[in-house]
Amino acid sequence: MVFLFGTEKLLKQQLKEIELWHNVLPQSDFSEPTDFHALVSIQHQVNFELWHQEDMARDPDVSDSIIASVKRAIDVLNQRRNDLIEQMDQFLLNILRVENVKNDADTEMNSETPGSMIDRLSINALKIYHMDEEVQRKEITAEHRNKCAGKLSVLQEQREDLEQCLSKLLADLSSGEKRLKVYRQMKMYNDESLNPVLYRKDELK
Repeated sequence: MVFLFGTEKLLKQQLKEIELWHNVLPQSDFSEPTDFHALVSIQHQVNFELWHQEDMARDPDVSDSIIASVKRAIDVLNQRRNDLIEQMDQFLLNILRVENVKNDADTEMNSETPGSMIDRLSINALKIYHMDEEVQRKEITAEHRNKCAGKLSVLQEQREDLEQCLSKLLADLSSGEKRLKVYRQMKMYNDESLNPVLYRKDELK
């Protein structure tokens, strides 16, 4: 195994950080991470902030101007979220190259990359935390509590399954049984040269 980290530790890190961040949210870290755990944490914090912005966007009692501000914040966070998924994959790809793991164009690829799986696990951790909050709420009905408890059980099972899938993929990449490629997002809406709403404004100036 060429990757010097364990998936179990990464997953526990995600759950623990959510608890910590609901008390004190650290400043966003824009420095270049020196290890994979730090990179996973940075990406996870973006999802944490994105989750709570999405909650705010659904408040029917706030003004349109606040909603617009929240939506713009969501847009920025989503872009950073996807950039960091690519950074995680590139980090792993760099390790494979340094370790000279051999494969070729015929080597099987996985449709989902490790970075995208870790992103899914980050969202899953947030769902687990907030679903458990619903289970613990004092003022809810027994029906609501039971329904949320059932969903929480499914989320926890999903987390175990995803961990197994991630561990297997990392092992296959380490052995050269699978290969990893990093595809850039090709997102167009934030690019002033590709979003027609933005570039037509420039043309009219």
